[in-house]
Amino acid sequence: MKSVALALLIVMAVVFAAAFALQKQYPWLEYVRAAAEGGMVGALADWFAVTALFKYPMGLKIPHTAIIPRRKDQIGASLGEFVETNFLSEQVVQEKLASLDIARKAGAWLASPGGPERVAKEGSALIRGAFTVLNDDDVQAVIEGMVRKHLLTPPWGPPVGRMAERIFAEGHHHKLVDMLVDRAADWVQANHTTVNRLVSDRSPLWVPSFVDDMVGDRVYHEISKFVRAVQKDPHHQVRQSIDAYLADLAHDLQYEPVMIARAETIKAQVLGDPEVRELASRVWGTIKVALLTAVDDPDSELTQRFKNAVWDFGARLVKDDELAGKVNAWIGDAAGYLVKTYRSDIAGVITETVARWDAEETSQKIELQVGKDLQFIRINGTVVGSLAGLAIFTVAHLVFG
Repeated sequence: MKSVALALLIVMAVVFAAAFALQKQYPWLEYVRAAAEGGMVGALADWFAVTALFKYPMGLKIPHTAIIPRRKDQIGASLGEFVETNFLSEQVVQEKLASLDIARKAGAWLASPGGPERVAKEGSALIRGAFTVLNDDDVQAVIEGMVRKHLLTPPWGPPVGRMAERIFAEGHHHKLVDMLVDRAADWVQANHTTVNRLVSDRSPLWVPSFVDDMVGDRVYHEISKFVRAVQKDPHHQVRQSIDAYLADLAHDLQYEPVMIARAETIKAQVLGDPEVRELASRVWGTIKVALLTAVDDPDSELTQRFKNAVWDFGARLVKDDELAGKVNAWIGDAAGYLVKTYRSDIAGVITETVARWDAEETSQKIELQVGKDLQFIRINGTVVGSLAGLAIFTVAHLVFG
């Protein structure tokens, strides 16, 4: 394109020279000369303007030339500011996202035949990568720390007491009491001989055996009668005593320092340092084995459930207007927050990148990208200059000739 523009300038120069030399013999060549002269002026002026953008014309450091190399950093800063102001605007981003209806488009893809499989595949790769990067000892240390912070450090007495108090007040423990009484009744019914033997073993040697049997039968009868009475009467005194004892226990666990201390002692005995470490190791090992087994088997129950959940969520996004609206609003709010918070950092990438470019190389890159259109400016300047020169000479000749 530079060659075309230069060739056109040369043609104008040749035409001008020929017309200038022969215009006295052929007066009409004055119009040709005027057109060629205007064309040369237009071509040279536009050549200067285009060249001045990227370099010094003919190496002469004329003011306001080589604009891009000299003002590269300012141009980068202005471009970054322009993008930040006009594109990285919270309102602009939210309006654009709202017009896209991302929720329904994402839902349609998730509910498509290959959507859940793709999500499961990428999720499996992510999980494998995470397990590759994570160190087992570090993860176990985190789990152990969480157990200590949220399970061991807080006292057990008050929360256990509050929970027990609510359970006892609502009578949920009565089923357990019924089961214990039933088991006791069953044991008594099946152990008549055992009761007699216990009585005989504790009787003096001089007491006749038939007396031991009579006493044993009597004891067994009273025990059986007592247990059946407790079993049949929901308001039996024994049951009321159990309720009162449990209520007092729940109260003491919350407010009695001695009982709270006992609960802490039990906690320390049950969950000492070795037990906590073993618990953390078992929890992490179980989670890791379960997830790796599931992601390695595309037909595993966990993978199938995950795919079904993904498909169901996608279908709901397509059909449920309220859910789609909420998701779109969440996406818009999240994008708006990110743009609002990090817009300067994002735009700063443009400014910093341009600042790192070499000035001459930057000028060459831009010239290569827009140079074709710039050379058309030179060609258009030549044509327009020719027409303007011809028009000016014709008007002047008509007025003053």
